[in-house]
Amino acid sequence: MSQTRFILAAALAIVASLLLDRWTFEHVVYARTLDEDWGRLLRVMGFLPTWGIAALALWLHERGVVAAARRRALLLIASPAVAGIAAEILKLSFRRGRPLVADGDYVFRPFTERPFSTGGLALPSSHTMVAFGAAAMLAYLFPKARWVWLSLAIGCGLTRILSQAHFLSDVVVAAIAAFATTSWLWRKYRPVVPASSG
Repeated sequence: MSQTRFILAAALAIVASLLLDRWTFEHVVYARTLDEDWGRLLRVMGFLPTWGIAALALWLHERGVVAAARRRALLLIASPAVAGIAAEILKLSFRRGRPLVADGDYVFRPFTERPFSTGGLALPSSHTMVAFGAAAMLAYLFPKARWVWLSLAIGCGLTRILSQAHFLSDVVVAAIAAFATTSWLWRKYRPVVPASSG
């Protein structure tokens, strides 16, 4: 997808999600999401140490066998880490509170109030950004299984909406921003497979 098409699709997705925030807050709810095994499994996709373990496993499996195994493993942990850091910076910039703060209305924290704390801020969802950062990198590394990785990331975002921890737009912005950061990392640091001599 070209950069222009990505930007247009992203803008449309964000506008649509903003228009649907109130409806999803009221109707796409399952309060016991995080009490269920499937909910906890999907939420942990947005937990950075999950991807540290996965990156270690990838390196142990591929070292000595796959060219650039170390770089592939580093990209797998770097992508969700960079996405997670970007999420915190964006939260401090947007400063929009969580949906339950005002029963589904938007509330913005003034810059004078806890200027460097992301506690209680929701835009974008950090869990979703970490999950999509990992999923997008896994889609680059293992493209034949990309729908498996993306399904897990979508599931993580869904748990954040179902539990009313985030608006739909928090999740959509997180997914788009994670794709953007991962795409940048891949373009800059992707492993180059040496040409075979022969």
